[in-house]
Amino acid sequence: MLFTFHDMFAGERCYKVPENCQMEKNVPLCIEDRMRNCSSKAPRINDPKYFSRQISSEETVNTERGYVIHISGEALQRSSNGRGDADLIVSLLNETFFRVSSSLNTKKGKDSNKPDTILHGQTVLGVWLGKNEVQNLSQPVQLRFINTNQSKNGTCVYWHLDKNGKGTWRTDGCNTTIAREDFVCSCNHLSFFAVLINPEIPAASHIVPLNYISYIGSALSIAFTALMIAIFVCQRRKQYDHSVVIHVQLSGSLFLLHISFLCSVWFSGHRENDSVCQALGLLLHWCLLATFTWTAIEGFHLYLLVVRVFNIYIKRYLLKLSLVGWGVPTITVIICGVTKVYGKYTFYTGEENSTITPLCWISTQIVSYITVNGYLGLVMLFNMVMLGVLLVKMHKLRSQTLQIKDHQRRAWKEWVSLLGLSCVLGVPWVLAFSTHGPLSLPALYVFTILNSLQGLFIFLWFLTLMCQARKEEHSSSKGTIQVSFNSNDETVNTR
Repeated sequence: MLFTFHDMFAGERCYKVPENCQMEKNVPLCIEDRMRNCSSKAPRINDPKYFSRQISSEETVNTERGYVIHISGEALQRSSNGRGDADLIVSLLNETFFRVSSSLNTKKGKDSNKPDTILHGQTVLGVWLGKNEVQNLSQPVQLRFINTNQSKNGTCVYWHLDKNGKGTWRTDGCNTTIAREDFVCSCNHLSFFAVLINPEIPAASHIVPLNYISYIGSALSIAFTALMIAIFVCQRRKQYDHSVVIHVQLSGSLFLLHISFLCSVWFSGHRENDSVCQALGLLLHWCLLATFTWTAIEGFHLYLLVVRVFNIYIKRYLLKLSLVGWGVPTITVIICGVTKVYGKYTFYTGEENSTITPLCWISTQIVSYITVNGYLGLVMLFNMVMLGVLLVKMHKLRSQTLQIKDHQRRAWKEWVSLLGLSCVLGVPWVLAFSTHGPLSLPALYVFTILNSLQGLFIFLWFLTLMCQARKEEHSSSKGTIQVSFNSNDETVNTR
């Protein structure tokens, strides 16, 4: 009598298979082999991670575990060799069993690099029907992942095992739809399934124009920030107000940010050297944090000018601001670099032949949430408060104006100052928190345009301050309070 490997596990209970395979080198491969030859008898105590039922016709099965499965007649026929009934086995597996060695790829047969994958519910759904493999179905099997309120942007994926036993998440053969906030996966085969939650990204038709807007805007920002820095250096002999110096520091961080962004996008799409991509990810993170920090410093300096109107002496004021502006980002990225959180990060649209946008960036999402989203939120909260205080000051000064002509003229100057300050205080970055929901696409376009051109806007504000300074040199001050970020009438003595 022949005794095979499959016969060895013929009496094994199916609900015990994941536990018994935990010590194997390739857990998914072990589970796949044993699940086809195990006993589907349910355990005495209800197991929340296991479900089985005998299927004799086309049927929609509610597993009562967060999943609804529709078995087509064709799938049942193939799995049972035409006998008419088969055992449906469903197992909820820990996502750690599925070590992602390559990212989700929509091009069949081609692997890509490591992304930061987030699976719905942190579980993988294993589905088996009968003893035979079920694939290439003309009538697909439908799997509904219910209660998916955590995200509206996900992709149905399955775990593909190649001839060497290595696995990767793939999408070919599966279509993703959303019905009543649930993900519905229609697949032409049975396997290990999951819903990969992607970052909130637009449809493929919008990605290309958004990319072009980003690249063109970044190029313009690089050119104008470089020009601004060159003008500042050439006129170094001139005694500049502290506000102008802080503007230049912010422009320097924006200059580095846009250069590192373009380099990161270009390198991640053309090279496979992970160490270089990690270095570019660290550099991009550092430049972004430096931009946020100098934006916060702009708000702090505005606080000294507008709120603390009395003379305050701060020894080596600009040196201390520089240590904070460049030191905080440096310490942060050193800590992140030691923990090895940088690498290639890829965005997907979840469609066949979809557009893929790789980027050398932070590969651990929790680090991105804390150091980018959280930090930006705090900076914007502080700066918006400062901007609100400035608006109150403007209103009080306007109410004290006696002449209507001067009142109208002053109002125009105040609005120009408000627009310039909104730019240096990073107000357009607030749109980053509005790129979700029904207005996400328009907000994303506005966010991309304004922030990619921030360097140009700051350059225009810099020219405005230069022209104003020259006018003030040729005219005597009348003692009026100027609501301007460069005015010396209300400048705090911080030298």
